[in-house]
Amino acid sequence: MKSAYELAMERLEKASPATKITEEQKAELAEIDSSFKAKIAEREVFLRDKIVKAQITGDLQGAAEIEQELAREVRRFNADCEAKKDKVRARS
Repeated sequence: MKSAYELAMERLEKASPATKITEEQKAELAEIDSSFKAKIAEREVFLRDKIVKAQITGDLQGAAEIEQELAREVRRFNADCEAKKDKVRARS
């Protein structure tokens, strides 16, 4: 007798079958991930330095604006990363 979980997984597989990803695609996805993590880290280092300098000078509003800029850029990088990864996945 199958559990409710197994039955649900069977229905899900019928509704939208899982796509297989090749080793080449896995390597491309890993490279994309690595590239964007590096971009994010580079930007964080640069902007964190500016945040600290703003805080030291007492410009708390400026520091808050830079933090918001950092958050926006991280979101943008993550969205760009997912878009590129989706293109690689779509080729299967």
